[in-house]
Amino acid sequence: MIDSVVIPLLKIVILLNAVLLTVTYMTLLERKVIAWVQSRLGPMRVGPYGALQPIADAVKLLLKEDITPTRADKWVFTAAPIIALVPALIVFAVIPFGPAANLFGKTVPLYIADINVGLLYIVSVASIGVYGLILAGYASNSKYPLLASLRASAQLISYEVAVTMTLVSLILMAGTLSMVGIIEAQREAGVWFFFVQPVAFVIFFIGGLAETNRAPFDLPEAEQELTGGFHTEYSGMRFALFFLAEYANMIVVSSVATTLFFGGWLRPFPNVAALSFLDIIPGWIWFLLKTFVFLYLFLWIRATLPRYRYDQLMRLGWKVLIPLAIANVIVTAGAKVFL
Repeated sequence: MIDSVVIPLLKIVILLNAVLLTVTYMTLLERKVIAWVQSRLGPMRVGPYGALQPIADAVKLLLKEDITPTRADKWVFTAAPIIALVPALIVFAVIPFGPAANLFGKTVPLYIADINVGLLYIVSVASIGVYGLILAGYASNSKYPLLASLRASAQLISYEVAVTMTLVSLILMAGTLSMVGIIEAQREAGVWFFFVQPVAFVIFFIGGLAETNRAPFDLPEAEQELTGGFHTEYSGMRFALFFLAEYANMIVVSSVATTLFFGGWLRPFPNVAALSFLDIIPGWIWFLLKTFVFLYLFLWIRATLPRYRYDQLMRLGWKVLIPLAIANVIVTAGAKVFL
C-alpha cells in the first residue's frame, strides 16, 4: 500500500508544488535578467530586492475580475487554458530528477514513473498543449486571438517534425525510449550525447524555443501585431494559467534537454576517475543545475534577439531544420551500422 499508493502520491504532490513554485519565481527571474541586460534593476519594491513580487502578482491575479466576452464560446473559453496547462504538468511524470534517495527510511527513485516509451509519452502529451492555444483563439470570437491560434498551430506543426526527427537520432544512440535508460546509455558510453550529437542538440533547442512560443519565435503572442495574441481576451486566473503553461513548458524542454544531451543526473564525464570527487554532489543537484542553465538561456535569448518575421520562421523550419534533422538521422544510422 505504501509503495504503490502513498509514496507515488507524495512524489506527485511534492513535484507539482515544486514546479508551480519554480514557475512563479521564473517570472521574477525573467524580469530581473531582462532588466540587467538593459542596465536597470527590475522589480525592487515588494520585499527585499523585489523577492516577493511573484506572490503579489499571484494575489492580484486571484483577486482580479475574470471576464468572459459576451460573444465568446464560454465552455471552450474556460477549458482552453486548462488544456494548455495540464499536459505541461503531467509530462513531469516521466522526467528522472535523480537515481534514488532516502525517503522515510525507504530508497525511492526520484521520478514518478519509468516507462519503456517515456520519450514517446513526452512528445505525445506535450503536443496536446497547442490545442489550448487554438481553442482559446477560436472561442474568444476576436480577430487577434484567431490569428494567433492559426500562427501557433502552423508553428507547432513546422517545428514538431524537426524535433521528432532529432529524437530519432537520440533513440538510435541510446537504443531505448526510456528516459532513465537514455541516462544509463550515456553512463555506459562515458560521454554525454551532446558531444556525439551536437547537430541534434541545436535542432532540439531551436525547436524547443519555437514550441514554447518563446522569443525569437513568439509570433503567437506578438504584442506589437496582435495586442497579446491568443490570450488577448483573457483576464484573472484564466490569464494566469496560460503563463503557468508557458513557463512549465520551458522547464519541460530544459529538463528533457538535460536528460537527452547532458547526462541527466550524471556528473561531467562520469567514467573519468580523476573527477570522482564530484560525486559528493548529489545527482538531483546536478540535474537542477543543468536545467537552470537552459532556463537562463531561454531568458537571455529573449533579452537579446529580435522576433523573426513569419516567413523567416517558416523558412527556417521547413528549409533548414527539417532537412538537417533528416540528414542527421541518416548519418547516425550509417555510423551505427558501419562503425
